[in-house]
Amino acid sequence: MKFASHAGRGVLTRRRFVVGAGLWGTALALAGRNTYAQTPMSGQPAAVPSTRFDLTIDPIHANVTGHRVRAVGVNGTTPAPILRWRQGDTVELNVTNHLREDSSIHWHGIRLPARMDGVPGLSFAGIAPGQTFTYRFRLHQSGTYWYHSHSGFQEQTGLYGAIIIDPRQGYGHHFDREYVMVLSDWTDVDPKDIISNLKFDSDYYNFRQRTLGTLFHDMRHRGISATIHDRLRWGAMNMAPTDILDVSGIIYTYLLNGQSPHANWTGLFRPGERIRLRFINASSMTLFDVRIPGLKMTVIQADGNDVEPVPVDEFRIGTAETYDVLISPDGDGPYTIFAQAEDRTGYARGTLATRPGLAGPIPPMDPRPLRTMTDMGMGNMQGMGHMDHHAMDHHAPSSSHMDMPGMDMDHMDMKDSKPAPAPRLRPGVEVQSIAMMPINRLGEAGDGLDHNGRRVLTYADLRATIPGADPRPPSREITLHLTGNMERFIWGFDGKKFSEAPQIHMQVGERVRFILINDTMMEHPIHLHGLWSELENGQGEYRPYKHTVIVKPGERLSYLVTADEPGMWAYHCHLLYHMELGMFRTVVVS
Repeated sequence: MKFASHAGRGVLTRRRFVVGAGLWGTALALAGRNTYAQTPMSGQPAAVPSTRFDLTIDPIHANVTGHRVRAVGVNGTTPAPILRWRQGDTVELNVTNHLREDSSIHWHGIRLPARMDGVPGLSFAGIAPGQTFTYRFRLHQSGTYWYHSHSGFQEQTGLYGAIIIDPRQGYGHHFDREYVMVLSDWTDVDPKDIISNLKFDSDYYNFRQRTLGTLFHDMRHRGISATIHDRLRWGAMNMAPTDILDVSGIIYTYLLNGQSPHANWTGLFRPGERIRLRFINASSMTLFDVRIPGLKMTVIQADGNDVEPVPVDEFRIGTAETYDVLISPDGDGPYTIFAQAEDRTGYARGTLATRPGLAGPIPPMDPRPLRTMTDMGMGNMQGMGHMDHHAMDHHAPSSSHMDMPGMDMDHMDMKDSKPAPAPRLRPGVEVQSIAMMPINRLGEAGDGLDHNGRRVLTYADLRATIPGADPRPPSREITLHLTGNMERFIWGFDGKKFSEAPQIHMQVGERVRFILINDTMMEHPIHLHGLWSELENGQGEYRPYKHTVIVKPGERLSYLVTADEPGMWAYHCHLLYHMELGMFRTVVVS
């Protein structure tokens, strides 16, 4: 294996002193049947939906850090054009590959036949250089979604874009203006070099480890005995509480609609307008914490599905998730859209203003979070201390009936389903740790957000606006452990990476409960293609539908799946490098 010499660290120095104006690329004018408003980087979608599109996957150049580097775009730009569709229509997309390598497009969260899903090796062969593939499918849903490559690292190098599907019956919430907010992480470094660096040293991009200085600081604030005991426990597992994200702002520049913080993406508004912001996390490896200081946000949609309105000051959006929020700025602003990376090593930002040229004030980043014993899988040892009364009292009524840690909220009807034999895990090369006491953490906002003084969204807050389509109880359970070895940078399910793992089989029409237990020290956004997941979060028949579920460290959560679409479907972590290094399975519905 080839290991890059300190390539990433060289870029670090340049990145800190040179900040470019944003991604370079000009949207091509598409004739007749395709309609795009301005450029995708404006965040403004077309006013009306279309049904036919010609898309070209192109080698382009980008300049984010002051260096012109090669990227991958669609129709000459990255992010790719915003596609606007309408529920009930049949769309046709002719995708031509102008690269020198195979490519693909996956329509994330869209219900469609398996052959249209866009995963090479499972649903189709991929799009060869110079070839055109026509995607054609009927739209059964509405909401905010996105699309991206499922070939190699093309997603990291720019092949991603937004999708809006207008509801057939019109919108339930009035709005005067809308913007798409695509969050992403950009690097000038070849993703293959990043993988090599992580395999060689998993802390390669994490320079913020605890030191002798932090030892003395902790002793002063926590006491000598507690501090030494805590350090010994972490040391025994070869882990560190500072392991928040694998790839950080040391090498990443965080973008909003393809523009760096310095470029200051700006969306205009008139005071008194009601604005819909469609947030999409199209990053490869980053969870973002989003807020707009001075403005309350009302969450009205999660992963394309309407939810009962939840007023919040902040929300965490995991990789591949989408959230729609409403805001109503009464003043002139300007207001800052602030999305800080979970590890607090950088941020994306933009401005909402009444006229061009204004910049909202940038708030200081929050203190970096540290992992806890709960993240280590020892949740019950802390009783109510971590999830505690904050989860019950601070959050809205939808969170007020949270159960005790370690208890499941929805599926007390375990007798209605047949549990599969639990996998027997043992620590080893592919299993660095095992969560001995995983708990339900749906009432927690997440590390770095709980108890921060702001009203933060939790999964327990999400309540669908209509009951689920399938009222049947599950007939079977599938338990999967999310496993890995941070030191060797190996990831998988049940201690097996993709090359070693068996397929998951389901019968058409079968209703199954998936139980996920996170034995690692990191959040994992788990995405099941083709089949919707009904998150069991205490909302009964109003369980929210999600296509991507963030599983916290040391957490045990469950969701219901109805196998209503035959085919071979991808099931994986949506952190790109975790997926590439083994956290991937195939689900076969027959």
